[in-house]
Amino acid sequence: MRLPHFIRRRLGVRLRSALAAGLVVAVASVLAGAVLLITARSILLGNVDAAASDRATQVATALAGGDSSALSAALRPSAPGRTVVQILNPAGQVVAASNAVAAIPPMSALRPAAGQRARETRFLEISQDSAFRIVAAGVSTAQGVQTVLVAESMDTADDGTEAILAASLIGMPLLAVVVGAATFLFVGRTLRPVEAMRRQAATITAKNLHTRLPVPSADDEIAALATTMNTMLDRIEAASAAQRRFVADASHELRSPLATIHANADLLTDAQLAETPARSVARIHAESLRMGRLVDDLLLLARVDDHGLRLRMTEVDLDDLVYAERERVAAERPDLRVDGVVEPARVAGDPDQLHRALRNLVDNAVRHARTSLVIGLTAGSEHVEVLVGNDGAAIAAADRERIFDRFVRLDPGRSRQDGGAGLGLPIARDIVVAHGGTVAVDPLDEGAVLRIRLPAPAPLAYKL
Repeated sequence: MRLPHFIRRRLGVRLRSALAAGLVVAVASVLAGAVLLITARSILLGNVDAAASDRATQVATALAGGDSSALSAALRPSAPGRTVVQILNPAGQVVAASNAVAAIPPMSALRPAAGQRARETRFLEISQDSAFRIVAAGVSTAQGVQTVLVAESMDTADDGTEAILAASLIGMPLLAVVVGAATFLFVGRTLRPVEAMRRQAATITAKNLHTRLPVPSADDEIAALATTMNTMLDRIEAASAAQRRFVADASHELRSPLATIHANADLLTDAQLAETPARSVARIHAESLRMGRLVDDLLLLARVDDHGLRLRMTEVDLDDLVYAERERVAAERPDLRVDGVVEPARVAGDPDQLHRALRNLVDNAVRHARTSLVIGLTAGSEHVEVLVGNDGAAIAAADRERIFDRFVRLDPGRSRQDGGAGLGLPIARDIVVAHGGTVAVDPLDEGAVLRIRLPAPAPLAYKL
């Protein structure tokens, strides 16, 4: 199941934030763990080296002083298998050793001079599991320079290192997951006001510019954004109201001079003028009619924007309106063939407004038709559909919604006389929507069909 776009977008922000936080924590944990591991191992190795050095000092002191009892005590391991000692004569032979290394050759080839020390790390025959840290000390005795070899097992350092590594491998991913989950939750809580603002903004149209976005109670950046957006909506609402007032006032003011022009054109038409001035009067008459229709359209849109469309609801024989338009087209454009099935259908609505919407669609179809039109009506149990089409150019998929926007003309190169002002289809849609219906463009590769769908009236119930 595909989630809605806004949910995917919101989850995307939360997931990206959580993944980013988890990644940062993981990288920081790896770096910190590496530093900790290196530091801890260095300390552990230092402890091993210090223990071996201390034992070497103890053995060397006993050997140099000829204290056999102290030497015997120094040769005994403090922990079996962990610290072993060998004493070599000047010839490099083992003359005394801890029990664990008494039967093996010298543990190291190191032979420092008297009073000097040398160190190395190697594996011994007594244990292959862990290496030993060997400290060699040269001791001056009556027999010559003897060598004290002390080997301290590094298993403690290895065990500590492995424990730190295991804890890091378990703890770092767990820490990254916990931080990521916490970030996911916290970002979600932070985005709640933004989502509330988005939902409210999605409902704001030209008809409800008074609506404002919710402002969060917290005094933060999101609250500042909501306040700024509301201030912008105030300016848009004021500009829109001023524009609507101007359109309405201008349209009202234009009605009187247009009526005067139209009346005088009618008088001149009956004045038996010569051919040339008669043609000019005919053009004035036609242009005054077109300007009057434009003024009426502007007034209607101003009323729709201010107060909504006021309908005079009654039962309407929709098939009568369709037949009237078919007859008008046949009389005005006899060169066009009119097709389409018309079924009897009644709807609840305003007959004048429905006729206006139908005429706007038919006029639009006539302007783009080549040879034929389709004006039909079908009645169903739930909907009544009016089809208005032509055999002209198809409407591209990207323009099937745009043509219902105000002042939109798909071909800007056409003259206003031929192409109209771009108000007919928006007015038709406003009228149909006010009746609870829809207007849509059928997806065709050739020609164009606009489909009005109105709800069928509920059947009347009679009491017997």
